[in-house]
Amino acid sequence: MTTIAALTAADRDEWLRLWDGYLTFYEQVLPAAVTEDVFERLTAGAGIHGAIARDEHGHAVGLVHWLFHPSTWTRSAYCYLEDLYVAPDSRGGGVGRALIAHVRERAHVAGAAKVYWLTEETNITARTLYDQVADLTGFVHYETDMSE
Repeated sequence: MTTIAALTAADRDEWLRLWDGYLTFYEQVLPAAVTEDVFERLTAGAGIHGAIARDEHGHAVGLVHWLFHPSTWTRSAYCYLEDLYVAPDSRGGGVGRALIAHVRERAHVAGAAKVYWLTEETNITARTLYDQVADLTGFVHYETDMSE
């Protein structure tokens, strides 16, 4: 049985292992200072939220991060599910679905109008789940790098 709890400082090493797996999956490298800052904000209640999933043996098997932001299309906030990762050996067992449900419940309690997220078009494993729990909007994502 999967349990999900808010991230705490005591989860750092297990979270870091999952975070590193997530970054590797997306072929990203972040400076250590960014990773430290992310974990600090996740556990300090500084606008972003995080939770960790554990299996029946208490091993960390997944993570999720989300934030709330105002919207011009509703009087309520939107909830952006920014990061979702399940360890490869735990995929297909309901962990991802449970993490999404956890965020949906937090968004409901907060009065958010919706929960939304992005994934790579080629992430077929995740999209198989997402197609079951959410609607594909058809929007195309653009961004511009401000560090240039």
